[in-house]
Amino acid sequence: KRATELAVEQEVPNANFLVKNALEMDYPDNTFDIVWACESGEHMPDKKKYIDEMMRVLKPGGKFVMATWCQRDDRDVPFTKKDERDLNYLYEEWTHPYFISIESYAELIDDTGMMNSVTTADWKVQTIASWRHSVWVGVYDPRGFIFKPHKYIKCIRDGYCLERMHRAFDRGLMEYGMFAATKKI
Repeated sequence: KRATELAVEQEVPNANFLVKNALEMDYPDNTFDIVWACESGEHMPDKKKYIDEMMRVLKPGGKFVMATWCQRDDRDVPFTKKDERDLNYLYEEWTHPYFISIESYAELIDDTGMMNSVTTADWKVQTIASWRHSVWVGVYDPRGFIFKPHKYIKCIRDGYCLERMHRAFDRGLMEYGMFAATKKI
Protein backbone atom coordinates (compact mmCIF):
# COMPACT_ATOMS: atom_id res chain seq x y z
CA LYS A 1 0.00 0.00 0.00
CA ARG A 2 2.75 2.46 0.96
CA ALA A 3 4.67 1.79 -2.26
CA THR A 4 1.57 2.63 -4.31
CA GLU A 5 1.07 5.85 -2.34
CA LEU A 6 4.68 6.88 -2.91
CA ALA A 7 4.41 6.11 -6.65
CA VAL A 8 1.37 8.37 -6.94
CA GLU A 9 3.20 11.11 -5.00
CA GLN A 10 6.06 10.80 -7.50
CA GLU A 11 3.61 11.01 -10.40
CA VAL A 12 4.07 7.39 -11.45
CA PRO A 13 0.44 6.23 -11.22
CA ASN A 14 0.88 3.20 -13.50
CA ALA A 15 3.25 1.37 -11.12
CA ASN A 16 1.92 -1.92 -9.80
CA PHE A 17 3.37 -3.42 -6.60
CA LEU A 18 2.77 -7.08 -5.81
CA VAL A 19 4.08 -9.51 -3.23
CA LYS A 20 5.13 -12.72 -5.00
CA ASN A 21 7.07 -15.88 -4.25
CA ALA A 22 10.29 -15.48 -6.24
CA LEU A 23 10.75 -19.26 -6.28
CA GLU A 24 7.33 -19.94 -7.85
CA MET A 25 6.25 -16.94 -9.90
CA ASP A 26 2.86 -17.27 -11.53
CA TYR A 27 3.89 -15.37 -14.66
CA PRO A 28 4.05 -17.09 -18.03
CA ASP A 29 7.44 -17.82 -19.61
CA ASN A 30 9.07 -14.89 -21.43
CA THR A 31 6.98 -12.16 -19.74
CA PHE A 32 9.43 -9.35 -18.89
CA ASP A 33 11.85 -7.23 -20.92
CA ILE A 34 13.97 -6.62 -17.81
CA VAL A 35 14.46 -8.64 -14.63
CA TRP A 36 16.10 -6.60 -11.88
CA ALA A 37 16.84 -8.33 -8.56
CA CYS A 38 18.18 -6.10 -5.80
CA GLU A 39 19.48 -7.65 -2.59
CA SER A 40 17.06 -10.56 -2.60
CA GLY A 41 19.23 -13.54 -3.54
CA GLU A 42 20.74 -13.73 -0.07
CA HIS A 43 17.25 -14.39 1.32
CA MET A 44 16.43 -17.28 -1.03
CA PRO A 45 16.62 -20.80 0.41
CA ASP A 46 17.03 -22.33 -3.08
CA LYS A 47 19.45 -20.25 -5.16
CA LYS A 48 19.12 -22.49 -8.24
CA LYS A 49 15.34 -22.26 -8.28
CA TYR A 50 15.58 -18.49 -7.77
CA ILE A 51 17.87 -18.07 -10.78
CA ASP A 52 15.84 -20.51 -12.91
CA GLU A 53 12.62 -18.59 -12.23
CA MET A 54 14.12 -15.23 -13.17
CA MET A 55 15.55 -16.61 -16.40
CA ARG A 56 12.22 -18.29 -17.21
CA VAL A 57 10.15 -15.09 -16.99
CA LEU A 58 12.70 -13.00 -18.96
CA LYS A 59 11.86 -12.49 -22.64
CA PRO A 60 14.40 -13.53 -25.30
CA GLY A 61 16.74 -10.57 -25.77
CA GLY A 62 15.73 -9.29 -22.31
CA LYS A 63 18.16 -7.81 -19.82
CA PHE A 64 18.93 -9.40 -16.45
CA VAL A 65 20.60 -7.43 -13.65
CA MET A 66 21.15 -8.62 -10.09
CA ALA A 67 22.81 -7.17 -7.00
CA THR A 68 23.21 -9.50 -4.03
CA TRP A 69 25.36 -10.22 -1.01
CA CYS A 70 27.79 -13.05 -1.64
CA GLN A 71 30.43 -14.91 0.30
CA ARG A 72 33.88 -15.33 -1.17
CA ASP A 73 34.43 -18.48 -3.20
CA ASP A 74 35.81 -21.07 -0.79
CA ARG A 75 36.70 -23.78 -3.29
CA ASP A 76 40.40 -22.88 -3.54
CA VAL A 77 40.87 -21.51 -0.03
CA PRO A 78 38.46 -23.14 2.42
CA PHE A 79 36.83 -21.06 5.14
CA THR A 80 38.63 -20.82 8.46
CA LYS A 81 36.80 -21.52 11.72
CA LYS A 82 36.51 -17.74 12.18
CA ASP A 83 35.00 -17.37 8.69
CA GLU A 84 32.46 -20.09 9.50
CA ARG A 85 31.59 -18.49 12.86
CA ASP A 86 31.14 -15.08 11.20
CA LEU A 87 28.95 -16.49 8.43
CA ASN A 88 26.84 -18.41 10.94
CA TYR A 89 26.38 -15.25 13.00
CA LEU A 90 25.17 -13.35 9.92
CA TYR A 91 22.83 -16.20 8.92
CA GLU A 92 21.31 -16.42 12.38
CA GLU A 93 21.10 -12.71 13.17
CA TRP A 94 19.37 -11.81 9.90
CA THR A 95 17.76 -15.20 9.22
CA HIS A 96 19.50 -15.70 5.90
CA PRO A 97 19.53 -19.33 4.79
CA TYR A 98 23.05 -19.12 3.32
CA PHE A 99 25.20 -17.08 0.93
CA ILE A 100 26.97 -18.32 -2.19
CA SER A 101 29.84 -16.83 -4.16
CA ILE A 102 29.74 -14.60 -7.20
CA GLU A 103 31.27 -17.49 -9.14
CA SER A 104 28.55 -19.88 -7.98
CA TYR A 105 25.80 -17.48 -9.04
CA ALA A 106 27.45 -17.08 -12.46
CA GLU A 107 27.56 -20.87 -12.81
CA LEU A 108 23.85 -21.14 -11.94
CA ILE A 109 23.04 -18.52 -14.58
CA ASP A 110 25.20 -20.27 -17.17
CA ASP A 111 23.71 -23.66 -16.29
CA THR A 112 20.23 -22.49 -17.32
CA GLY A 113 21.48 -22.49 -20.93
CA MET A 114 19.16 -19.52 -21.57
CA MET A 115 21.59 -16.65 -21.21
CA ASN A 116 24.41 -15.11 -23.19
CA SER A 117 27.66 -14.58 -21.30
CA VAL A 118 27.12 -13.16 -17.82
CA THR A 119 29.19 -10.21 -16.65
CA THR A 120 30.07 -10.20 -12.96
CA ALA A 121 31.72 -7.74 -10.61
CA ASP A 122 32.36 -7.32 -6.90
CA TRP A 123 31.10 -3.87 -5.86
CA LYS A 124 32.45 -4.12 -2.33
CA VAL A 125 34.46 -0.92 -2.73
CA GLN A 126 31.41 0.96 -4.04
CA THR A 127 29.08 -0.24 -1.27
CA ILE A 128 31.15 -0.83 1.88
CA ALA A 129 30.70 2.69 3.26
CA SER A 130 26.94 2.18 3.35
CA TRP A 131 27.21 -0.40 6.16
CA ARG A 132 28.52 2.04 8.75
CA HIS A 133 26.40 4.86 7.33
CA SER A 134 23.28 2.75 7.94
CA VAL A 135 24.25 2.34 11.58
CA TRP A 136 24.90 5.99 12.23
CA VAL A 137 21.74 7.18 10.51
CA GLY A 138 19.76 5.19 13.06
CA VAL A 139 21.91 6.02 16.08
CA TYR A 140 22.05 9.76 15.46
CA ASP A 141 18.29 10.14 15.02
CA PRO A 142 17.00 10.90 18.56
CA ARG A 143 13.37 10.38 17.57
CA GLY A 144 13.78 6.62 17.83
CA PHE A 145 15.02 6.84 21.41
CA ILE A 146 12.38 9.39 22.41
CA PHE A 147 9.30 7.97 20.69
CA LYS A 148 10.07 4.26 20.37
CA PRO A 149 12.76 3.27 22.87
CA HIS A 150 12.23 -0.49 22.32
CA LYS A 151 12.86 0.04 18.59
CA TYR A 152 15.97 2.06 19.42
CA ILE A 153 17.38 -0.92 21.34
CA LYS A 154 16.81 -3.05 18.22
CA CYS A 155 18.65 -0.35 16.24
CA ILE A 156 21.66 -0.73 18.55
CA ARG A 157 21.57 -4.51 18.08
CA ASP A 158 21.28 -4.10 14.29
CA GLY A 159 24.17 -1.65 14.47
CA TYR A 160 26.38 -4.35 15.93
CA CYS A 161 25.33 -6.77 13.20
CA LEU A 162 25.91 -4.16 10.48
CA GLU A 163 29.39 -3.56 11.88
CA ARG A 164 30.08 -7.31 11.73
CA MET A 165 28.88 -7.33 8.12
CA HIS A 166 31.07 -4.31 7.32
CA ARG A 167 34.09 -6.14 8.73
CA ALA A 168 33.24 -9.30 6.78
CA PHE A 169 33.20 -7.24 3.58
CA ASP A 170 36.36 -5.39 4.58
CA ARG A 171 38.39 -8.58 5.11
CA GLY A 172 37.11 -10.28 1.95
CA LEU A 173 34.77 -12.85 3.52
CA MET A 174 31.78 -11.12 1.91
CA GLU A 175 31.44 -9.64 -1.58
CA TYR A 176 28.77 -7.49 -3.19
CA GLY A 177 27.88 -9.39 -6.34
CA MET A 178 26.73 -7.57 -9.48
CA PHE A 179 25.51 -9.53 -12.47
CA ALA A 180 24.34 -8.58 -15.96
CA ALA A 181 23.33 -10.71 -18.93
CA THR A 182 20.90 -10.86 -21.82
CA LYS A 183 18.69 -13.78 -22.64
CA LYS A 184 19.46 -15.67 -25.86
CA ILE A 185 17.13 -15.03 -28.78
